[in-house]
Formats: sequence, C-alpha cells, structure tokens
Amino acid sequence: MNIRKFLLPAVAAFSVVAGAQNSEVLRPVYAAYTLEAGSSHVAETYLSPLHYDGWTAALRYERAQAMKFAPEQWHMELGGRLALDRTLNRPARNVEEWRLNLELEWGMMHKWRMPEGVSLLAGGFTRLDAGVFYLAKNSNNPAAAKASWTLGPRIGAIWTHRFGRLPVMLRYSADLPMAGVFFSPAYGELYYEIYLGNHSGLVRGAWPGNFFRFDNDLTVDLRFGATGLRVGYRACVFSSKASHIVTRTVSHTFIFGITGEWLSVNRDKSFEPSLKIISAY
Repeated sequence: MNIRKFLLPAVAAFSVVAGAQNSEVLRPVYAAYTLEAGSSHVAETYLSPLHYDGWTAALRYERAQAMKFAPEQWHMELGGRLALDRTLNRPARNVEEWRLNLELEWGMMHKWRMPEGVSLLAGGFTRLDAGVFYLAKNSNNPAAAKASWTLGPRIGAIWTHRFGRLPVMLRYSADLPMAGVFFSPAYGELYYEIYLGNHSGLVRGAWPGNFFRFDNDLTVDLRFGATGLRVGYRACVFSSKASHIVTRTVSHTFIFGITGEWLSVNRDKSFEPSLKIISAY
C-alpha cells in the first residue's frame, strides 16, 4: 500500500510532463524578400502647391511566425520597407522632387480556418514611419521631414491550394491606422527655427480625419521546394493635414521576390521528430 501511494502520484506527474512535451510544437519562420516598382503621385504643400508624378521603388522584408500561445489561431507579423520616389511637376515636368521613406511595423493576427483551404485573418498592427521630401529648387527650405507612429486594425484572407505538385498561396491584406501621433511644423515655419528652439505644436494627434492611410496587398506565393516565388500588387493611399500643410501620396506597385520557410534549431537541445509543425499561414 505504501508503494502504491508513492507510485501513483509519480506516474501521474510523469504523464503531465510527457503530455506537456508532446504538446510542444515547432513554429517555422515564413519570410519574404521583395522588390517593388511602380508609379507615385505626390502633393506636399509645405514645399510646393504643385502636384508631382513619377516612379517609386522599394525594398521590403516580411516575416510571420505562429505565436507560442495558441499557435494554430494566432501569429505575429514583422516587416520593414525602404522606398524611394522620383517625381516631376505637372504639366511642365521640368522640376524634380525626391522622397525617401522608411517603415517598420509589427502586428498580431487571429486566423479562422474555413472550408476549401480558405483562412480569414483579423488583428492589429503598429507602425513607425520616417522620411523626407526634397525639392532642389527651394534653395531656402528644400526639405520636408515626415515621422509618425500609428496603430490600427488589419484584416486579410488566405487561400491555399495545390496545382499538381505545386503549392500556391493567395493572400490579401489591408490595414487602416486609427490613432497615433505625427510630426508637422507650422505652415511656413523653417527648420532652422525649430533648431533654434521653436518646438511648440510639432507633434499632432493622428486619426483618420487628419491622417488617413489605406494599404492593400495582394500576393501569390508559388512554392518550389524550400523556397518560393512571390508576385503581387500593392496600392497605398495616404493623406495628412495639419497647420494648413497637406501631404498626399498615392502609389501603385508591382511586387516581385522570393519567400522561404525555415526552423531555428538549438543544437544543444534534442526534439522528437514527431513534434507538430505549425506554420503562420
């Protein structure tokens, strides 16, 4: 009887530990390295009342990974994008304006699996954005700095299918910032005045009424073994207004790049080959 009193709790404890180990999953990272190229339409009234049209190009990195908690339902998304625009005034097209912009973002998405390989996504994101417009003809004040931090909802959908031996994933994603802050000087205020100490009113609260941005991404991933090919389309509409300064950008770009999925394995830690693998998508 005494042996049974000690044996039964030990067996129960071992079962709990074994069950916890078996419940562990492997969460591969799904990453994409892409190049974007297309058209850009810009208006920046701090520098000029004219509209400018031209081209835009960008380098973009994205990664997604299932979360440790509820990995089949939740995943995180991390990304960075560096864009360069060159535009000309219209209709004369004799003055060029440049724009350089960097974006860093993080989001978390919930996934609902539907029939026929369809999954619906909904969650939120936060984004840091910094850049500059440059108009060489404005010798007195040729640059306009931009910076913002925003957060808002993101929705999406995924359709996965196999055409013969070729796995294909069609993904749509859209987001809209709803709150945050952004930088904006007063109309006609020189950056030299800011340098001298005029810092009042430079940070504004952001909401869709004065800071509107709508991003749409539609991509197709073709998986050729461990790596894949991504092609797609991206449309972004942005508009901000503060202190009588209006900034508008509209871009349409074609997406082309490579994707891959890999596992990070600790050599000092063994794992069972039968562990479940859960991909973000």
